[in-house]
Amino acid sequence: MKVIVGLGNPGRSYRLTLHNLGFRVLDALAEDASINWKKKSKFAAWMGFGNWDGSSLIIVKPATYVNASGRAVERVLSYYNILPREMLVVVDDVSLPPGTIRIRKSGGAGGHHGLESIIQTIGSIDFARIRIGIGGGDLDDLTGHVLSKPKKEEEEHYNKIINETVEAIATILRDGIEIAMNRFNKKDVK
Repeated sequence: MKVIVGLGNPGRSYRLTLHNLGFRVLDALAEDASINWKKKSKFAAWMGFGNWDGSSLIIVKPATYVNASGRAVERVLSYYNILPREMLVVVDDVSLPPGTIRIRKSGGAGGHHGLESIIQTIGSIDFARIRIGIGGGDLDDLTGHVLSKPKKEEEEHYNKIINETVEAIATILRDGIEIAMNRFNKKDVK
């Protein structure tokens, strides 16, 4: 694993929305690792470089909207000569109950437009991903749901999930993805 990408939408109004959980996880990781963010226009992304939990990392938050994340990801992989299988992507997922974390080695987009953009742009499904459940897949207004902010009583719950996801990333780096999958792919997190 060389690069970790978190998906979200740029702009202050989106900062705490459910669709920005990928950004929030990477912000928590960056804080834990004392990695500073820098806007890199040629990559259309905010990027950070550093060592964390014994691993050298490039962390990336595309500065595009979620649905166009592939452009920034492709530029980073190409410039740094990183293979898709050396990347981990963190996203929200409406098809999972809130609080559920799912780690996979590879796979399709599962209806997530950010993953679709990455897969189409880099031409591969061979990258790991962590999906964080936000529920709402059965709602008529899916866009309204993903762009909403957690209710006040839910925010503490999402902060715990963000911290657990950072712990899952550390486990992947330290012990491998199989161990992380066994530990964190639970049916439900309360």
